[in-house]
Amino acid sequence: MSRLSSLLRQVEQKDPQLAADLAREVEALSQRREFGLNFERHTPETVELYGRPIRKGDKVRFLAPRGEPATSVDRSLWKVAGIRRNKGERVARLVPAEQTEPAAEPVERAIEDLVVVAEFRDPIYPGLVSTGKVERGDDKPFHTLINAENFHALQLLLYTHEGKVDVMYIDPPYNTRDKDWKYNNDYVDSDDAYRHSKWLAMMERRLRLARRLLNPEDAILLVTIDEKEYLRLGLLLQQTFPDAEIQMITTVINPKGASLGRDFARVAEYVYVVFVGSAGVVPEVRDMLDVSKNDAADTSVKWSSLIRGGAQGVRTDSPGAYYPVFIDVAENRVHSFGDPLTWDRSREDVTAPEGTVAVWPPTHTTGVEGRWGIGPEKARELYEMGALRLGKVDQAKGKYPMSYLSSGIMEKVASGEIITEGRKPDGTLVVRYPSNTKVTQPKTVWRMPSHNAGEYGSKLLFTLLPGRKFPFPKSLYAVEDTLRFFVGRKPDALVVDFFAGSGTTAHAVMRLNRQDGGRRRSILVTNNEASATEQTTLRKRGLRPGDPEWEALGICEYIAKPRLQSAVAGTAPDGEPVESDYKFVDEFPMADGFDENVEFFTMTYEAPRAVAHHRSFEAIAPLLWLKAGAQGSRIEELADDFAVADAYAVLFDPDCSRDFLTALHDAGAVRMVFVVTDDDRAFQMVCAELPAGVEAVRLYSSYLTNFTINTGRE
Repeated sequence: MSRLSSLLRQVEQKDPQLAADLAREVEALSQRREFGLNFERHTPETVELYGRPIRKGDKVRFLAPRGEPATSVDRSLWKVAGIRRNKGERVARLVPAEQTEPAAEPVERAIEDLVVVAEFRDPIYPGLVSTGKVERGDDKPFHTLINAENFHALQLLLYTHEGKVDVMYIDPPYNTRDKDWKYNNDYVDSDDAYRHSKWLAMMERRLRLARRLLNPEDAILLVTIDEKEYLRLGLLLQQTFPDAEIQMITTVINPKGASLGRDFARVAEYVYVVFVGSAGVVPEVRDMLDVSKNDAADTSVKWSSLIRGGAQGVRTDSPGAYYPVFIDVAENRVHSFGDPLTWDRSREDVTAPEGTVAVWPPTHTTGVEGRWGIGPEKARELYEMGALRLGKVDQAKGKYPMSYLSSGIMEKVASGEIITEGRKPDGTLVVRYPSNTKVTQPKTVWRMPSHNAGEYGSKLLFTLLPGRKFPFPKSLYAVEDTLRFFVGRKPDALVVDFFAGSGTTAHAVMRLNRQDGGRRRSILVTNNEASATEQTTLRKRGLRPGDPEWEALGICEYIAKPRLQSAVAGTAPDGEPVESDYKFVDEFPMADGFDENVEFFTMTYEAPRAVAHHRSFEAIAPLLWLKAGAQGSRIEELADDFAVADAYAVLFDPDCSRDFLTALHDAGAVRMVFVVTDDDRAFQMVCAELPAGVEAVRLYSSYLTNFTINTGRE
């Protein structure tokens, strides 16, 4: 309606009677009501691409003069008709983006005073450039943080992960305060008459793309919100996911309450849960409504001694269970497990690694050699999972007590019958039976002390990043608990958050991995917007968006990226160890960090012709790596014939397919192949020869087609 009103005002200047007739018809149509949620689909949003080189044909907007507010300049869109040099300065000739009749006279502006603008109805051709990484997870897949406008990032992810996401957790702007969020690069104020419809239009565009990313057979969408928009959001979710079951959780996040003085003090917010396909909740053994019920008289779980007892506890009964366990006495930890000792060898033939002692199964009083209860491979597996532990070592008395969780116990852990509460400092699991040993469906109201956003959101973030603030971060443990309901039995789950803010979601996924040895990964998207207050201060200093000093204070660079770096490394930005401990389910020093890998990217906007002509491979390369699982090495540069990485390969010249296929068979672990060709026959010939289970993708047609059609026009 806002667009119609604008058009009617233009008509009125030329034909008042026609404008009046049209206005009556518009009024009649506006009185009609449909079932469901009705709102304005406002003009598609725009994003300003600071740092993107300006080319002929681009849409641009004027930058405000240095030191002046953004509102001091014309916000219209212009099209670059040409570029020339004037005394060493590049100058653009501009015409209105929507040319009127008669044609307006071109204007000229210096290139440095312009910024490229992308409208959401325009096709984009994204790339990624790495801005750093943290590697502590060996061969684990990488978590990724992408600095980008999230609508465009969702289009990017449609190319890499359509239908493959297990869980989406998003915390969108709540639309509750002045300058709460931006629409069309302008802040939406609380007194904006169209603020609700603008918010819904913004959310609908993203949810439509998000729906395509979720696994249609089994996936979950989680959306947090408060009372200002929860009714509208609920209807929007029902319309966007008509076949899904939807529930709403009420969770206490601020026990002290927040009030304006004339209303009830708000202590809770809401979490919408959208169940896609067969997705469901993992049964819970904790009571998240009444935590007092979680106290049990006897909830201990029996750990079995590594020494096999009874009549079968002799070496002859299971020779494969007679092997050394190497103990690092100084660190009081298991160093490694040796191989079974064959009958033709003696213990003296085995050399313990430096700094360790070899511990063998004890010999019975009768002189018969004993054995361990499990073989070395199983012992290694359990130790990695935290299900095999070493007690207090007494080297003088030859005491090296070791115990493990039996297969029966581990089955109960997997089913949820036994609770996993995290790990001890030595890495071993903390497990217990619930007080009533009964697994129940979790309730729709949560009152967990660990979900306090002030204590375990703001203060925890300040601990990781001293001196830095971010408004209203989620409690780390609240996000962790929420995700556990849906990825607890999916150790390889993919979690996406496209309103990532401070990065809490990735942090929570890392904690879940530590608790059960999982290899889950997360993809986070956040922009690098500076807050409204910071923008005012920065402009007074003569800075503008795109300046390094400005960008350094954006959400991604100043908060999310250093937060994840600190979480993984266990050190604050100044390099000092983080002086605090994680609490609740998994208690350990924050300085320990996580055995995880994280890489940081900024999204770029490529020219389709450059992509098609093989001149933008460096920007496209990270997308191929992401599509193949974000694990192992990455093919960064063009090769003459082909290149093979750990998990994928690229055939640049189909004429070399014979050598390529030989290399592919030798590599073994490759699961995806990209073939650069315009010849469909050549592509099909390569596909026919690929090993079983290897997926083939054609470049660059698959890429160009994806981003030409995914323009948000649906």
